[in-house]
Amino acid sequence: MHPVLCSSARLELRELTAEDVDGVFAIYGSSEATEHLSFEPRSHEQVGQIVTRAVASATAVPRTEYALAVTDRASGRLCGFGRLALDPHQPSGATIGFALNSDWWGAGYGTETVRLLLHLGFDHLLLHRVWGARSPANSASARVMTAVGMVEEGTIREHVRKGGRWRDSVVHAILDREWAAVSAGPVCLSAGRASGPGEQ
Repeated sequence: MHPVLCSSARLELRELTAEDVDGVFAIYGSSEATEHLSFEPRSHEQVGQIVTRAVASATAVPRTEYALAVTDRASGRLCGFGRLALDPHQPSGATIGFALNSDWWGAGYGTETVRLLLHLGFDHLLLHRVWGARSPANSASARVMTAVGMVEEGTIREHVRKGGRWRDSVVHAILDREWAAVSAGPVCLSAGRASGPGEQ
């Protein structure tokens, strides 16, 4: 499906453009925003490469990755980065990831972002299962995933190596029928039709 354009009360989920590099760098280049992510802060050049790859992958057929900008509807500013990637090892499954600019922390924007990503995954891509992993120390992410109906399933031991040390990851997941019971119904507009997993 391309292009993606989904909105909730305060946020919009849209395709990344070349003009978003600085906004993404404010997140991925920040030691605070990446503290619990699986990688060290990125350079501006590295973020530019990430955005370039995301723009190119958006029109791939079949599309397997949705790397998207999260913007504040009131100001138009990019406040987050969301990713939904189809899982090649699990039919009708995908992994989810998100990160917010620290200026938007603590006001429910993370929960709103994940709901938009799940809406895209279940209501438009017709997925069966979406899962994500977090750092055990990231209690804010745990609260977000619980709030949207994701279930904590267990721990992947020493799953991530960062800062010269191995770190566990805690897995949360939600199924299509579970999402149907809790979804709030954000608005999602797209030039494409609703597509099954692996379709554009």
